[in-house]
Amino acid sequence: MNVQAIDKFHKSRLGYLVFGLVELGLALLVMNKAIDNGNLLLWTLVLILLVGFLQNFGRMVVYKK
Repeated sequence: MNVQAIDKFHKSRLGYLVFGLVELGLALLVMNKAIDNGNLLLWTLVLILLVGFLQNFGRMVVYKK
């Protein structure tokens, strides 16, 4: 797969769902590490991943072809 194919997939309803779930999973994994460690940088990464999840989920909900 090239970058254009991934971008085309990401802009579909299924792509928004997949990328959103991947970001949510990564956020949960990093959050688990941040709780144990207490590192502010890890908490910042968790917030960034959660914002990405919310953006993808919102785009999936209001998706128009």
